Amino acid sequence: MHIKLRYYPFTLVLIAAIWVLCLMPIPETPLSNVSMIDKWTHLVMYGETFSIMWLEWARHNSKQGIRLTDKFFKARTMLLGWLAPVLMSGLIELLQAYCTGGRRSGEWLDFAANSIGVTLALFIGLVITQIKR
Repeated sequence: MHIKLRYYPFTLVLIAAIWVLCLMPIPETPLSNVSMIDKWTHLVMYGETFSIMWLEWARHNSKQGIRLTDKFFKARTMLLGWLAPVLMSGLIELLQAYCTGGRRSGEWLDFAANSIGVTLALFIGLVITQIKR
């Protein structure tokens, strides 16, 4: 199983942005006082990034006649398209907790928001791949 990264240019840029934003210190803003703003930010950040991944997947694979409903591609794609981002999210939260010298903190609720965003993107991906038929 190998992935051709050249088919995912926007996704790769957004993943790099997630890594940078999640590991750099974030300054205080007027929105810092909004309840749960950080969690909503995580949910949207992961949801949009991996929705774009599904768009790029559908764009490439629709040319080959592959649909997400094909059994072989469904299992493999679900694994890569859902589990890998969730694991990346967990790794980032661990790095925030243990490797940023207290400038960032890893939180379980951030991980949950990231996972919800990835899960919503998966459902969006299912819809996208059915439309792209």
